[in-house]
Amino acid sequence: MATSVPVPFADIGKSSNDLLGKDFPVGQTKFELKSVAPGGVTFNVLGNQDNKSGAINGELKTKYVDFKNGLTVTEAWTTGNLLTTQIELENKVAKGLKLDIVGGFLPSEGKKNAKVGVQYKQLGFNSRAYLDLFKGPTFTGDVVVGRDGFSVGGDVAYDVGGAYITRFAAAAGYTAPEYSVALHAHNSFKVFSASYYHRINADLEAGGKAVWDSKAAPAAEKGAKAPVALEVGAKYYLDRDAFVKAKVNNAGVLGLGYTQALRKGVKVSIAGLFDTTKLDQAAHKLGLSIVFEA
Repeated sequence: MATSVPVPFADIGKSSNDLLGKDFPVGQTKFELKSVAPGGVTFNVLGNQDNKSGAINGELKTKYVDFKNGLTVTEAWTTGNLLTTQIELENKVAKGLKLDIVGGFLPSEGKKNAKVGVQYKQLGFNSRAYLDLFKGPTFTGDVVVGRDGFSVGGDVAYDVGGAYITRFAAAAGYTAPEYSVALHAHNSFKVFSASYYHRINADLEAGGKAVWDSKAAPAAEKGAKAPVALEVGAKYYLDRDAFVKAKVNNAGVLGLGYTQALRKGVKVSIAGLFDTTKLDQAAHKLGLSIVFEA
């Protein structure tokens, strides 16, 4: 397998995470509208209602991309009156280098935040670093090296003001055309996980993930909870416009989802989480997502 640019640290194990996490809009009713203006500006309107509290949240996002100059400007405004702006400049200062500035402002409380970031990637190497100017300030950085499908990386956060490390993590993975596996040590090496993803054929995908929390292990030995959280799932394409998903964990929670493309640019997802140990109780969650793209 030829050497390529490895994925960012956050995307190691992404295939299994997407299989087990995406297309399950449980506990909410979600609406999303995406459109592109002739000038290349992308508009994204997102709204969701929590099925339990009835609270409605929304976001209006605009994105402008100047491919010639490597410039991307994204602005967002939420129903909580949070204003954010992101400016990205890629491959202009140097090939493989991306500069990123993000600012946010909450007028009602006078809160503001700003992050300055840089990403550099080349064959076999991908690194990112961010400095949160108002929180700490805090420096966050990660690096991934890869070759022949193998990837190894680390992540660290450092409080500049307090001069101490707030967290660190490590991960390793292997990706082949039909499958991938990943190992993670999260939360300053207190939580460990292993995951896999397998495209069995053109219509069927399967995956699983196991998580062990070292701090929860002593309680588990006393019978409080299982020491390892295990979840497996599968995705099956009924045809090119529809697929179903199912997942289950060792706590007895079953997830079922169905996604259908009604027509070009219109997609509907229906999902539910069912506690099989409490089928006679109201311990289940349902959800609906409708996405329009134009």
